[in-house]
Amino acid sequence: MNKCAILLTADCVVTQNYKREIIRDGAVAVNQGIIIGLGARADLEKNWQAEKTMNLGRALIMPGLVNAHTHLPMTLLRGIADDLPLMEWLTRHIFPLEALLTPDMLRAGTALACAEMLRTGTIAFNDMYLNEPHVYRTADACGLKGLASESVTRYPSPGYGDPANALDTLRAQAAELKGNPRLRYCIAPHAVYTTTPALLESLAGLAAELDLPMDIHLAETKTETATCLEQHGCRPVELCRRVGILGRNTTAAHCVDLTEAEIALLAETGTVAAHNPKSNLKLASGVAPLSAMLKAGVRMSLGTDGAASNNALNMFSEMSFCALIHKGVHQNPTLVPAQTVLDMATLGGAEALHWPGLGQLAPEGPADLIALDLDSPNLAPMHDPVSHIVYAASGQEVRLTMIDGKILYENGKYHSLDYPALVKEAGEIGAFFRSRK
Repeated sequence: MNKCAILLTADCVVTQNYKREIIRDGAVAVNQGIIIGLGARADLEKNWQAEKTMNLGRALIMPGLVNAHTHLPMTLLRGIADDLPLMEWLTRHIFPLEALLTPDMLRAGTALACAEMLRTGTIAFNDMYLNEPHVYRTADACGLKGLASESVTRYPSPGYGDPANALDTLRAQAAELKGNPRLRYCIAPHAVYTTTPALLESLAGLAAELDLPMDIHLAETKTETATCLEQHGCRPVELCRRVGILGRNTTAAHCVDLTEAEIALLAETGTVAAHNPKSNLKLASGVAPLSAMLKAGVRMSLGTDGAASNNALNMFSEMSFCALIHKGVHQNPTLVPAQTVLDMATLGGAEALHWPGLGQLAPEGPADLIALDLDSPNLAPMHDPVSHIVYAASGQEVRLTMIDGKILYENGKYHSLDYPALVKEAGEIGAFFRSRK
């Protein structure tokens, strides 16, 4: 008989493997952080001897979700500036408050983000922020996986000081994360409107030199497009093409204001687009042409953006919005079906993080999984598991979150962070920010 550390059994296992197999009355065998058995419960119980058996019963096991674009410490700014257009929101409210962030605040905001993600089934993220070491060290302590990047602009930053120091800072941060099993580094120009062509080109060169992926906000609003045309004589996507940003190792967040030719270019270059429907709606940036991008073959993923513009890091909520908004805008209920959205939040997220193996349950793959409580009234009866995941689940049904075979959240309890202390600290920081408004 084979041996494993943990054997999980449940009424349903949604694998998200290349066949999109769904196993009724299934089981998952885990050892040393790896899935080593997957299939019918009867077969695995017969053939595997587990140190610990977890009979989840009325539960649905599925891959942990992947947040393809976010800014983790912005949990501290949740709700502090709402109902504003993007540039006013950024320049008059967010940027001034971000200048007040201390290392302790960055760590608290990141831990709060990790708690929210673990609670709602997200196991990996793509983060871009300031003073990023405080972010990735905290996320590492909380046990999550992620792609981490220092946001680079043409302005001075608390992360690297003078922009002339930016590349050296990125090299040092990349070296610190080299070899980390759960966290990887990424080169991240903030956007075309906060950088220069020369800076974009140098960052693309650094990514190639260090063999690292890239992340950028791209084509987020019509205002961004107008500014780029005025300053550089071309649209943002074309500017990124000219300076070497586009490509299979690049994730472009938002991609709202696109032409047909630009969609074709994203597909041709293999650039991954990270769709952020809730943030784009809240900031009135528009609705990305997701259906056209899918039809053209653009590699698509799904992200929340930061909690200051969403106002959540809940990928279940994001999936629901993603599936519904495009049906309504185009008055076509067949667009963006549930399976496509789930693919974006799992396998697409793996592409956005440039991390093969994430977003699916498969033998020899990482034991990154979550379990939903099927006794929740909104999930009964279950005719179609994928439909329930996308259209019915809220994220609050998550009863277990496991990363690399370690249970980090289970039935209201966190195993890698002190949640009561964290909430108290977040409240104190919130009071500080409100006093500065």
